[in-house]
Amino acid sequence: MQSVHIVSAYDEELKYLSKRIAAMGGHAERMVEQAVAALVNVDHGLAQKVIQDDLVLDEGQREIDDKAIIIIARRQPMATDLREIVGAIRISADIERVGDLGKNVAKRVASVDGRQPNSLFRGLEALADLALTQLKEVLDVYASRSVERIGFVRDRDDQIDAMYTSLFRELLTYMMEDPRNITPCTHLLFCAKNIERIGDHATNIAETIYYIVTGDQMPADRPKGDKTDKVVLPGTVPAK
Repeated sequence: MQSVHIVSAYDEELKYLSKRIAAMGGHAERMVEQAVAALVNVDHGLAQKVIQDDLVLDEGQREIDDKAIIIIARRQPMATDLREIVGAIRISADIERVGDLGKNVAKRVASVDGRQPNSLFRGLEALADLALTQLKEVLDVYASRSVERIGFVRDRDDQIDAMYTSLFRELLTYMMEDPRNITPCTHLLFCAKNIERIGDHATNIAETIYYIVTGDQMPADRPKGDKTDKVVLPGTVPAK
């Protein structure tokens, strides 16, 4: 009877880690959504809220780390259970970083005056929508452990990289047209890069989930990264 109780308590501890990951993921998604909304609408109050909300993710990561260490010390898990616990630590770190990226976008609101073309903000919104969709889908895979669905993550990351490169080119062109655009567009470039990085963290999470479920590493079948180093604007000479 006691052994049944121990197994039940152990299962509850593992479920607790999963629930905390899900809560952190939802919080990070809201932070990024609100950060982009604050940027588009030049909403300084909402931006400050996002910056303060980052403390919730910092605390969530610390809580998961502490809980995972206690479980490992007390239960001495093996195989799948050990991968589950170590995976929770890795995933919480990626989610916390997504929150940092959202906070970084929110911090730029004070430096953007909202006079940029709507197309630039629409581009940022589209990039954020794609990155957040990828994050939501990968967190759904974590909840269901349906690793057969993980293939979409890398395809989606390619789309994010392509959209980021296009936005990068558009922002540079706008800066070249009028020197007064250089400062605000530089801030928007930083925002776009932060949003693009969310896709990389979603990919990291997908790779961790694959390892948790299968015990194997996902095949490294493509290089990561955007193509902004290949961008050549009209009237410029390509780097050798």
